[in-house]
Order: sequence, then C-alpha cells, then structure tokens
Amino acid sequence: MTDKKKNTQDKAEFDFRTIKSFEDACKHLGIDPTKLPEFPAMEKEFVKPLIAAYKLMVIFKAINNGWRPDWSNWNQYKYYPWFGVLSSGFGFSGSSYAYDLSGTFVGSRLCTDSSEKALYIAEQFQDEYKDFFLYPEGE
Repeated sequence: MTDKKKNTQDKAEFDFRTIKSFEDACKHLGIDPTKLPEFPAMEKEFVKPLIAAYKLMVIFKAINNGWRPDWSNWNQYKYYPWFGVLSSGFGFSGSSYAYDLSGTFVGSRLCTDSSEKALYIAEQFQDEYKDFFLYPEGE
C-alpha cells in the first residue's frame, strides 16, 4: 500500500462527529485548550468575539481533518453554516456554499467540504457562533 492510499484511508476513517466540543477539537489537533489568545490592549467588548473566532477556526480545522479550501478552484464546493438573527433570538437557517466567490461575511477558514459537516457545526457549536456574532445581552 502506498502512503497516498494510506492517508486517504486514514481520512475516510475519521468521524467528524467525535468533535463535540472545543476541547475535543484541540485534542484532535494536539492543541492545549487552556491557552487562548490574549488581547491585553483591546477593548473588552471585542475580546469575546475574537476568542470565539479562534475557537471556531480550531473546530473547523479539526472537523475538516486536513481538507483546506482552494479558493482558486471554482469547481470545489465550500459549505458554511448560515445564521439569522430573529426577533426571538439567534437561529440556524441552513447550509450554503460558495461557488465562484468568497464573500466577506464568512471567513475562508470557516467552511467545510460537505453540507453535512456545515450542518453539524451549526447545530453543535451555536454558543461559539453566538459569542462571535452577537453582543451579549445587557451590554
């Protein structure tokens, strides 16, 4: 068996659903989950969304398990969760993909190679998305 076949088989055997938390994602990638980015000179209101963005990037990297989007390849689908802020709160609206462009509303690190993964992330990691997108209540 060649190394190329072995690597493909290893990726196929990985079940992304084993990543149920930020800590699981860190364990999968060999990252210490207690070492979060620090922003000592930044206004307090911006720190929480930046840490949430970091957590989401780690989660996506773990779930993607080596897959990286190629933004120069228009034939490669890239899926990401799509959220809406409703009068009753924050809600997941569906999965979408970018075909021939990358919008600034979704980071290029926050996409997957399948709608199934995007849906899973949207449902499993809503708290991280809330911290990233929304002002905390009472502020």
